[in-house]
Amino acid sequence: MPRGFAWPALPPSPVVERRARLSERAVAELDAILALVPHEAGEAPLAALPYAERWRRLRARAERPDVVRSATLANARDTRAVLGVLSPRASPFDVLALAGRMLKEIAREAEVIALVAPRENEARGTPRPVRTATAAASPGTVRSAALLSAALAHAFELPAFRSAPAGGRGRRTLKRIEIVDAPSLDLAYIEAAARGNDLARFLTALPPNVLDASAYRRFLERFAREHGLGFEWIGEPALERLGANAFLAVARGSAARNAGIAHLRYRPGRRRGGGAPDVALVGKGILFDTGGTNLKPHRSMLEMHTDMAGSAVALATLGACARLDAPLAADAWLAITENRIGPRSYVPQEIVRAANGVTIQVIHTDAEGRMALADALALAGRTRPRLMLDFGTLTGTCVYALTERMSGLTTNEPRLLPTLLAAGRASGERMWSFPFETDYDTDLESKMADVLQCSVESKGDHILAARFLARFVPAGIPWVHVDLSSAVRSGGLAHIPTDVTGFGVRYALELLLKTRVLEEAQALA
Repeated sequence: MPRGFAWPALPPSPVVERRARLSERAVAELDAILALVPHEAGEAPLAALPYAERWRRLRARAERPDVVRSATLANARDTRAVLGVLSPRASPFDVLALAGRMLKEIAREAEVIALVAPRENEARGTPRPVRTATAAASPGTVRSAALLSAALAHAFELPAFRSAPAGGRGRRTLKRIEIVDAPSLDLAYIEAAARGNDLARFLTALPPNVLDASAYRRFLERFAREHGLGFEWIGEPALERLGANAFLAVARGSAARNAGIAHLRYRPGRRRGGGAPDVALVGKGILFDTGGTNLKPHRSMLEMHTDMAGSAVALATLGACARLDAPLAADAWLAITENRIGPRSYVPQEIVRAANGVTIQVIHTDAEGRMALADALALAGRTRPRLMLDFGTLTGTCVYALTERMSGLTTNEPRLLPTLLAAGRASGERMWSFPFETDYDTDLESKMADVLQCSVESKGDHILAARFLARFVPAGIPWVHVDLSSAVRSGGLAHIPTDVTGFGVRYALELLLKTRVLEEAQALA
């Protein structure tokens, strides 16, 4: 930790309360009301709201779907009325995105708000049910969940180190959220997912001189205590004994000998016992990436403190499972180091042996993420989980293929693809699958080792990276690799307003807690 700085605290979440209905008296205590309605329902859903005529005039101004309209209600508090009108064919991503636009209308202007997703006309079957990965949810529930998720995301502030508070007078922090007429809403799940996303964004945004490997280790120790998790830090001496030389090759460039692989364990009932996990979550935790000997240019290096986003997603997912006391056993393996330039940095054409015995011919030192993940996957695989799921900001080619709007997915078990992709659609964190065909391995053939780290050319590197990583997953274990091309996007993504998106937490929770992927993986193993 640099002198003069204290570790920033994770900001508290707003208080979330249920309310059966709104009255004019209740509205007088609110800074804003946000109502999200289906376009095809017309004005009917708004009839029961206080100041109904004002809402009807707002609706009349929304001639087409996917628009946001706002006005000020005629009360002493000047309560803001924000109306979102949703397309009949809106996907979960679209619903979240529109909810996010609605929250931007009141950004930093409200402390107490109400969220309304009127259910009028749903009994007539006008709006179609929106399906999650496992079941159909009512449109009103989906809209309420999106509004609450967006409100919680906008309430969160990234860590800042200014000498004076930003924003000046008039800047307000959201303190209370009232959910109106949403009895079937799973508040515990939504809040746990939002808090997980907050944590992933918080860690990913920290400057590299604040979040170094030693500070990360101390944070993880405290996090494990607070969440009833088992914790082990496997430092460099222990990793040498384990033969984790792919990870250690990357760590060599750092002057500080503080790198390590963190292993955290969650068991239902918050017991710290052992036993094989249902799922192993593996995360790339490169705290700063210079590119190493193959040094990055300035613009490519500028945001490389975010190269640890995969580890933050894996950790936040594990924490959310613990918060929910989820009925599954889960481990997280976080490969935490830096890729620095120095006299001991690894160089092209080195041959290194990973923890599972596979030898690697180094081609490019900026392909360090797959080196660190290789040993983390190999060590995680020794516990024989039913499913392995890794996250990493791994390749630029995945960004070129998809942009930052969705992330790439590869699996060694194609029979899981329908469930994997459905979870992306349902969570609003969209995934696109890439090939996993064996003939790609010819581009990774080495004359000196078992496998090339990467090809000399960059084409299809996101596919080749997955083929490389598969060498370190034990046979018979279903494995999913997520290339986090959406970890950072200028202007945010969907309901997330910050450039650092925390993408992956909602997806992982949807996949693990709302689908049968673990049962499917067990049947395929």
